[in-house]
Amino acid sequence: MYSCYAITAPGLEHLAAAELGGIGAHVTGLESGGVAFDSAPGILYAANLRLRTASRIIVRIASFHAASFGELERHAGKVAWGRWVSPGGAVHFRVTSRRSRLYHQDAVAERLERAVLAALPGATAVRAPSAADALDEEVSAEPGVQRFLVRIVDDLLTLSADSSGALLHRRGYRQAGGKAPLRETLAAAMLLAMEWDGSTSLADPLCGSGTIPIEAALLARRIPPGWRRRFAFERWPEFKPSVWEYVRGEAAKEIVEDAPAPIVAADRDAGAVEACAANAERAGVAADLSIHQSALTTTLGAPDLATMPPGLILTNPPYGVRVGESGRLRDLYASLGNAMRGPLAAWSLGFVTSDPALAAATGLPLEELLDTTTGGLRIRLYRQGAGG
Repeated sequence: MYSCYAITAPGLEHLAAAELGGIGAHVTGLESGGVAFDSAPGILYAANLRLRTASRIIVRIASFHAASFGELERHAGKVAWGRWVSPGGAVHFRVTSRRSRLYHQDAVAERLERAVLAALPGATAVRAPSAADALDEEVSAEPGVQRFLVRIVDDLLTLSADSSGALLHRRGYRQAGGKAPLRETLAAAMLLAMEWDGSTSLADPLCGSGTIPIEAALLARRIPPGWRRRFAFERWPEFKPSVWEYVRGEAAKEIVEDAPAPIVAADRDAGAVEACAANAERAGVAADLSIHQSALTTTLGAPDLATMPPGLILTNPPYGVRVGESGRLRDLYASLGNAMRGPLAAWSLGFVTSDPALAAATGLPLEELLDTTTGGLRIRLYRQGAGG
């Protein structure tokens, strides 16, 4: 049995907890930025494969008091490193320390590296920041470095093994991005918070590189978000291939051939539309999306959208922070409001923004569903119900 922790963006913990419950995990606690849970290997594998809102799954492998480097070295020498690192493998330690006498993070990492190298001849350590960053950025066929997360608070050290490898929002399909791309995990969180399950129509009139409609198609077709990538746990010496094969097999049984309802993606920028189409093709859902190049007002007023079965307008408009000035965006948000009061009155609306004044510019009664961050920027998901 593993003691695990699903790391999320702040504000998404309850969504991740619900996802974990759905795959049979025993959730033991929620805190800002994560969910603790206990699991057998199969549940751990399934969490990496299936969770749409988590950014990383870690396994707690040791916890001990260390107020000196002598204590640290003594306890580190007892850790069963061979469970997590293959012969000749490489390791990286990411250390954070607060209110501890072991405040020098590089020195802590060095002592832990020594323990691994002593226990596993032929192992190597990666310490360059650039190499550490590459672990987050690259979705590779075989993640080559085992990451360990070390957290020290009041001289209590918690050591965790990263089971994911590249961050879980790296689904493997997005190689082309728009001007202000939305993380896949946040797009999925928007869909889940809006309680959209794929049975009704969905349209994103400001689709950019297509993250929301692509995540919607994956959800509608029950394709696991990690279906097309690899994970760090596949390199663990105690990895169980037969269990992994079973987990993937069970997930495959749930996949449906087509999205049950129409999914529309539109953007006025030709480059964004091309990126959306290319990303959808890599994700295996190109046939599930109807992709158009058109301006917001044209999309929202299009007869084919108004005559579709009512569903959800879900989008990530510019906020005036990364893309343009907020003062020039009020008309755009007002256009959303006008459409929801007019031709799309039977539809529901959901959108994210960092500026409450822009949200108010829709002139709609709004409910705040999520309060989270992306790229260090605080954003909120707002909902307006059908006919509101």
